[in-house]
Amino acid sequence: MPRTLIVEADGGSRGNPGPAGYGAVVLDPETGEALAEVAEFLGTATNNVAEYKGLVAGLRAARALDPEACVHVRMDSKLVVEQMSGRWQIKHPDMKPLAAEARAVFPPERVTYEWIPRAQNKHADRLANEAMDAGKNGKQWEPRDSRAALDTAAAPARSAAARAADEAAEAAEAPEVAEAPAPGWGAPDLGVPATLVLLRHGETALTPQKRFSGSGGTDPELSPAGRRQAEAAAVSLAARGTIQAVVSSPLRRCRETAEAVAARLGLEVRLEEGLRETDFGAWEGLTFAEVRERFPDDLDAWLASAAVAPTGGGESFEAVARRVAVARDKLLARYTGRTVLVVTHVTPIKTLVRLALGAPPESLFRMELSAASLSAVAYYADGNASLRLLNDTSHLR
Repeated sequence: MPRTLIVEADGGSRGNPGPAGYGAVVLDPETGEALAEVAEFLGTATNNVAEYKGLVAGLRAARALDPEACVHVRMDSKLVVEQMSGRWQIKHPDMKPLAAEARAVFPPERVTYEWIPRAQNKHADRLANEAMDAGKNGKQWEPRDSRAALDTAAAPARSAAARAADEAAEAAEAPEVAEAPAPGWGAPDLGVPATLVLLRHGETALTPQKRFSGSGGTDPELSPAGRRQAEAAAVSLAARGTIQAVVSSPLRRCRETAEAVAARLGLEVRLEEGLRETDFGAWEGLTFAEVRERFPDDLDAWLASAAVAPTGGGESFEAVARRVAVARDKLLARYTGRTVLVVTHVTPIKTLVRLALGAPPESLFRMELSAASLSAVAYYADGNASLRLLNDTSHLR
């Protein structure tokens, strides 16, 4: 029988694209001993490229140990695992050659893939971060500098039962691990969903006046009331303890709201251009009544069709839906199986909810979203989505 090796791999990017690196470790399946470690700083790259690079490096390290081995790959990237398993198509041009490179290391029939929660991929994750830290200092990662290697060398041998007990305890604490679904309704083979927790920004001076405030206006800051709302949301989300990343619209009111939450959670804020509010053109800063008075025909046309843009070169809801869907897909690819706080605006949140429900465009006018309200949508590996929360303001009371 051929020998079996386990490869755990990870990659990361601080900016996406930004300074990137990968890490991979080859493990003995019986003892858990680290047989080889590899890591590298990649320069500027995306998170997905780094993850694929880590996979390739891990497979090559396994081949160097035993070219006749069977390999079981464990990664916390749902995207890579599903694509390499053949269940998801590879559409991105940067991913296709990397996937082909990975398949060429071993015969495909000798490699299997398994998704694991991030908390169970700490070794490879740590190597990737060491590589990025080295790159930040103008160096490349070297094995003798690996804290992971030192930890492995220092760890006493453990029995299989002890290792299993440790893994079970770790899995029970990991936020990525979902509870078992109810019999008859659940889908246990779909894995942990990616959950987008949608936070509308706090109030600005324009919010109580119900004025159009999009991406083409003055980019107002949070008002004192808005800052209090952002802090209340931060306290509530910190108490829940489920948020693993924070992403924000680039507009100021969202950045300020996101920064208040991220500061409490000890996380960085990543900006996503596709999450900005609609450009309302000539309607920016006006109330609905003022738009009705000045542009009655344009307003009627806008209310009747999602393809119609506001007066003066604004953005139609159809256009907003296209870019929001692209932003959503980017987030789902990057944060597979994780819970992400998305700080954005009324229209993007309503659009994400509408798309999750498969509702028609006119449903945008039938939802209420208060300032600093929370909504949530879970996305599963089969493409289905589940709306779990809408317009929750209990943290503001």
